[in-house]
Amino acid sequence: METGGSLVQAIRKPTLTPKAIIHQKFGSKASYTVEEVEEPTQNGCPGLAILQKGPCLYRCSLELPDFTVVSGSFKKKKDAEQSAAQIALEKLGINLSSDNPTAEEAWRELIARVKYIFSNEFLSALHPLSSHFKAALRRVGDLNASVPASVIAICDGKLNNLCKIINPTVESHPLLVLSYIMRAAAGLPELVVSAEGQLSIWRKDPYPPNVIESSISQQSDVAESITTTAIYIPCSPEKAVEPVILNISSTGYYLDVIGQILGLSDANMVLISRTIGKASSETRLYFAAPKSYPLDMSSDLLNAKVVPFGGPLNAKASSLCGQDIYGDSILASIGYTWKGQDIFHEDVTLQSYYRMLISKIPSGVYKLSREAILAAELPLTFTTKTNWKGSFPREILSSFCRQYRLLEPVFCVSSIPLKASSELSRSNNKPEVSESAEQEREYANENESVDVDPKLAVLGSSFTCEVKIYAKGQDLILECAPDVLYKKQNDAVQSASLKVLSWLNAYLKDTYMSLEKEKQLANVFDIKFYRQIFFKEVVKCLSVCNCQHNETLGGKEPELNGVVENDASYINIEGTDSGLCPSNGSLLCVCYSVSLVTKGELQKELLESIEEFEFEMGTGAVIPCLEAVVSQMSVGQSACFYTELPPEDLVLAAAKDLANALAFLTSPCCLEYSIILLQVTEPPEDRMEQALFNPPLSKQRVEYAVQHIKEFCATSLVDFGCGSGSLLESLLEYPTSLETIAGVDISQKSLSRAAKVLHSKLVMKSDFDAPCRSIKSAILFDGSITDFDSRLCEFDLATCLEVIEHMEEEQASLFGDIVLSSFRPRILIVSTPNYEYNVVLQKSNLTSHEDDPEEKIQSQSCIRTRQTNPRALVDYD
Repeated sequence: METGGSLVQAIRKPTLTPKAIIHQKFGSKASYTVEEVEEPTQNGCPGLAILQKGPCLYRCSLELPDFTVVSGSFKKKKDAEQSAAQIALEKLGINLSSDNPTAEEAWRELIARVKYIFSNEFLSALHPLSSHFKAALRRVGDLNASVPASVIAICDGKLNNLCKIINPTVESHPLLVLSYIMRAAAGLPELVVSAEGQLSIWRKDPYPPNVIESSISQQSDVAESITTTAIYIPCSPEKAVEPVILNISSTGYYLDVIGQILGLSDANMVLISRTIGKASSETRLYFAAPKSYPLDMSSDLLNAKVVPFGGPLNAKASSLCGQDIYGDSILASIGYTWKGQDIFHEDVTLQSYYRMLISKIPSGVYKLSREAILAAELPLTFTTKTNWKGSFPREILSSFCRQYRLLEPVFCVSSIPLKASSELSRSNNKPEVSESAEQEREYANENESVDVDPKLAVLGSSFTCEVKIYAKGQDLILECAPDVLYKKQNDAVQSASLKVLSWLNAYLKDTYMSLEKEKQLANVFDIKFYRQIFFKEVVKCLSVCNCQHNETLGGKEPELNGVVENDASYINIEGTDSGLCPSNGSLLCVCYSVSLVTKGELQKELLESIEEFEFEMGTGAVIPCLEAVVSQMSVGQSACFYTELPPEDLVLAAAKDLANALAFLTSPCCLEYSIILLQVTEPPEDRMEQALFNPPLSKQRVEYAVQHIKEFCATSLVDFGCGSGSLLESLLEYPTSLETIAGVDISQKSLSRAAKVLHSKLVMKSDFDAPCRSIKSAILFDGSITDFDSRLCEFDLATCLEVIEHMEEEQASLFGDIVLSSFRPRILIVSTPNYEYNVVLQKSNLTSHEDDPEEKIQSQSCIRTRQTNPRALVDYD
């Protein structure tokens, strides 16, 4: 069993960034100015007069009282700022490694921080914690002016960071911060008072009246009462989660209201969890500390221990925030923020509670991103960026890591030159790459933080990506290193991320699987994980995310009594068969609704409906029974079928009316799906040919052109409608007699891409083994292939691949006249997609072919025959 995988042997103390150190020393006197800079990009392709914009870069100027420094150019603004701060520190002679405080220094700073928090100056500061201090001054009786230690712990980030330097285990045990705060307060007897066994702190001397008046004047003139909805989460699994109303008067303190609901007479004993969801969120869990909360007040700073709580663990609440919650708790979105002095509040409904629950696993995050909780599933494969719907795998993986308080995932992209990748794939008996050679090599802006060798990326390569996930303590939790090659860096990153997500989905649904099954699952997804650390950081925080059916019914699933017998029963498909049926790789658009129905369909409750929902067939992007039913339909048909109930969390997260849904779940019921297939978009040819042709048609076309180049010893070639230069680029991979290549296209954007691709290949021709050493000139022309241009005349060979099907009939005829009578190449190669790939031809000839299926087959066979002899223009008759 693997027990380790540490990035470092010992847990490192948090380090301050250069910018943070500059702020400590200079504060507001340090001024950062970031400007966007453009670096010229070499065109490198004669004949193409198109400006090419380089990547967006940033440079930062840091002005300090005595001098100014300027950073280099970076893709990210924050990197430019950190670089400028680093240069300034070097100029000041400050060494980062020697300026990190020791545990003893951090302890002294912690005491100074608590002292400042209770100073007159802090009460008027624009800080969330100062608003709590002002609210505490309005408390009545013995609680007047008393500040809960739990509030100080969650509101002051600097204090938390100091505690982590003193004792790094604070990250895993956030309640340890309370011990350090109370010990620091005990060391300031001249300023504050704290009672033993209590979790509150008072100022020894009251604030001066003028300080109180000054701080109150910063708040809104009109104080209003607040009413907001929260969720009561009982500790007992037998009791139901239910909404509660928080009524907070204009002069009240919201923690006192929460304390009353929890049955506390002293709201200072309310403990507060980390934030749930985004870091900027105020959604937290509130729960009661024991009457006498045990604090570790020993003098050993580094070895302070987590004292056993002594109460029952609330599994439902603990799973939401990733820390142990004891006893009954309240989930609320309320508190003071940096945006103003007034209290912020937002309703937390039962539906939002259930949505938080399902978002703890990757498939739940994806379902929510699509707003299709009962229909969508996290796809098993990443095909193309265009066909992917919802949040991308990398975004979901980052979100997962943030939820479980892990470090951001680390992506390492390896670049393999095309020649090497081809040899590697042949040796492994695998496809050369996962995508067609006709796809452009462009990298999405959102992946600019990924490690990749920029030189290899420019030269035209295949890519693999390795993913690593670390705990906050820098222990390696898992790594995924697929050996699949991709033509795009983005596809490599997204596919590797999806492998990790798919493994997490499968594992978290069955955390008690046998070791043999565990090993087999890891092998399927190329995962290596460190079991002990993974359980500590992830599985422990997932107590009830996979809740069983019908939690509100005491965990018992109702008897269906014949309501539904299998995954998809009573399938009823209506409508005329249009002949347009989906196939793997097709992009489908459906209209669907999902309802709860009782036995005999006596009652029905709508849960979820979407008028236009797109997904790719064959990727697992929807629940299996839905895909199975749609595969039997054609465009325009409707279907209705029934399925068993999924886990209740999903039903309640999707329900529009939660009360009605809960009422339905008390009796035997099932789900009814109603679907209309609106549209089927066939996959691009490069995707279809991968499935239907070996080798792919794109490679066959190139080899066909190379054959004629060699046969006629052609020295010049022009590609009409060259697009992004895929054919010209592919020709450079073969040793030929070509000396001049040219391309013409009407799209400047495509020509710009072609210029980059050709330039990256042609700069390699100085290599002795480069196939394209004979090429002396590469020219790209901006223009229409139906317009005469004398520069395109008398080339040895001309190609026009997959272009004429995009033209109107008159344009195609005009092109034929011009190319044959004016341009007059020695050889003209033209190809066009088969009938079933061409949507325009399908629509125009669909009626006539439906009448006679045999005629349809003969027509398609005729077109395929012409496709195999691309030297002749294809007739549209």
